[in-house]
Amino acid sequence: MAPRLAEEHTVVATDLRGYGDSDRRVSADGPDTPGSERHADSSFRAMAADQVAVMAELGFDEFAVVGHDRGARVTHRLALDHPDAVTRFALLDIMPTEYVYSHVDRRLATAYYHWFLFIQPFDLPERLLAGDPGAYLHSLLGGWGSGLDAHDPAAVAEYERVFADPDARHAMLEDYRAGASIDLAHDAESERAGRRIAAPCLVLWGGRGVVGNSRDHPLDVWRSRAADPSLVTGEAIAEAGHFFVDERPEETLAALAPFLKG
Repeated sequence: MAPRLAEEHTVVATDLRGYGDSDRRVSADGPDTPGSERHADSSFRAMAADQVAVMAELGFDEFAVVGHDRGARVTHRLALDHPDAVTRFALLDIMPTEYVYSHVDRRLATAYYHWFLFIQPFDLPERLLAGDPGAYLHSLLGGWGSGLDAHDPAAVAEYERVFADPDARHAMLEDYRAGASIDLAHDAESERAGRRIAAPCLVLWGGRGVVGNSRDHPLDVWRSRAADPSLVTGEAIAEAGHFFVDERPEETLAALAPFLKG
């Protein structure tokens, strides 16, 4: 979708810290790391600050943001920590992190089992994923209502190239470890401070995915996190799973384009 969006917007597509070919500025926390700061290098707050720094370096003090999955979680934190920078933002196929952890039932634990595997202490998950990284990657890319064939073969090959790197897999696991620890602390801190969504927010989700079949409607959940519920709009992308950007790019563009124009 980036070339299409670039016809009317300047598009900056960043890897998250530790993902793709970005800097692996993460490490397993040692025994002397204070509990409140464990996994801080992989927190959504750190990743959000990366985005602000990149955009400032490119000359942009204000910008719109579109994020999917872990990128959407970074986007949520970005909107809370840097409200003066974010003009509007789109969250693709997520519920708030703290909502997910506080609403676990058998259905969610089955679909999101990896959330609980990945947060186990170093280096058990690292060893398990090293057994057959390619097959495990395919199980992820083909899950949550989307099939592996939803992805362009060239994109799958790029995923495979990066996921073969043990440091990349470790960085991904550290992201999830942060999500279950310091990120929840940041969420609670923001709630106590009254920091809420204060910019127009578009929420999109796959009609066949986990988010679209949650016990609570995604719009109800996100509107409860906004200073004004009317700031949050959204819709399901029908007949698509978690990776609806790959499955239904035209439908996704049809929802994103008018929102980004304001």
